[in-house]
This record gives sequence, C-alpha cells and structure tokens, in this order.
Amino acid sequence: MPAYDILISDIDGCLAPESAGPMDALALARVAAYNLAAVSQRDRPVVTLCSGRPQPYAEAMSRMIANTTVPIVCEMGVWLYDPRENRFLLDPAISSDDMRRIAACEAWVRETLCPQGIVIQPGKTASVSLWHPDTSFLLAQKPIIIEKIAREGWNMRVANTVAWINIELHHVSKASGIARLLAMTNTPKAKLAGIGDTMGDMAIREAVAFFACPANADDKLKAHADYVSPHHDVAGVLDILERVRG
Repeated sequence: MPAYDILISDIDGCLAPESAGPMDALALARVAAYNLAAVSQRDRPVVTLCSGRPQPYAEAMSRMIANTTVPIVCEMGVWLYDPRENRFLLDPAISSDDMRRIAACEAWVRETLCPQGIVIQPGKTASVSLWHPDTSFLLAQKPIIIEKIAREGWNMRVANTVAWINIELHHVSKASGIARLLAMTNTPKAKLAGIGDTMGDMAIREAVAFFACPANADDKLKAHADYVSPHHDVAGVLDILERVRG
C-alpha cells in the first residue's frame, strides 16, 4: 500500500514553468506514466491538480498527466473537474449576486485598465486575472484595484503571483476547492501529499501530511516544506514523486 493515496500539485512553477516558455513534454509524459502505474500497481499516489488556471487549461494538463481518477481544482476553487465522469462542478457557494459583482469588476477593468495595456486572462468564470508585459507597472495598479473593490463593496480579495494580479471572491479559494475535492474522495489528511511553489500554495500545505517544493519555489514557502528538491519545475516534481512512492 502506498504511504499516500493522492498528491495535489500546483501547475505553474511545478508541472510547467512560471514563464510563457514551452512545457517539458517529455517530463510530463513521465508524470503520466507515473499516474498510469499508480492506478495499475497501487504503489504510489495519483497526481492531481490544484491551480488558479482556468478550467479548460487545467483539464488539458490533467489529461496530459493521465489523471483519470481524482478530481482537480481549477480557477482557485471556482471549478472542480471530475475526470471519472467528465463533470464540471461550479462551487455551489457562488451565487448569482457573486457573478454580477465579478461581471461589474471585469467591466471596470476593461474600461479603466485595459486601455493601459493590461490584459484579462481568457477563460475564467468567477474571477479576473490580469497581466501586463511590465510586471512592475501591473503591480503598481494593485492598490487602485483594492480601493475600487472596497468602494464598490464587491467583497473580493486581490492577490498577486510572480506575474499576475488575481481578483477573487472572498469565500472561494484553493482551500475551499481542496475541501470539496477531499469530500468527494473521502481521503484523510494522513494519506495526502502536495507540491507547490508560491505562498498561494499554503492551502495545499495545510491540507496534506507531506508537502514538498521544487528548487524554484518561494523561500517563504520552502520554510513550510517537508522536502525541497534540488531540481526546478517539473524536474523537481519528478524527484518528489520518487520520494513518495510506496
């Protein structure tokens, strides 16, 4: 029996680079082989995903790594995708009023920020992610966004990653998505492992018994890890996967 049944991994900075550069398809094929063996041999955890990426992107990555048995968390908890039945599960806590607030926020972004070269990441349902080629310029807009949200009473949080600003509903997060995933799989914390690279992945850290980071992870997150790989991105993930084999 494996020590862990499920391993929850972030995508960007773990399975894929944080940059817009190409993915290492050969390395991802090795992750897929690992997942196929997890199902057939039952000697290692199945690798699933928890990401801020839109559902279609996360689903494609889930298929790429041959995850056919465990739901994935998409768009910071807005969606779960269940590959077992090809189901798309919106968080039931998201109301029609929430959707109207998101739409109003996105409309303001389009009117106010997009003319300055800021772009909205396509494909998101109940959050808004912003990018600009000049990251310092993008991040300088964060206080303006926070002030606007507070003034309008939109009840959203504003966070940033290495290159993005994310505007999200307060009550929907990676943590709420993971809680839904675990309720669906009935998996105890003792049987969970996780991988992350930024402080946004503390939600994974707090949900699992064993947590690891690739070498490129934020030093603040590394301080919470049980293991830090000497390798970067997906090479680090492959190293970690060997450590959690039964």
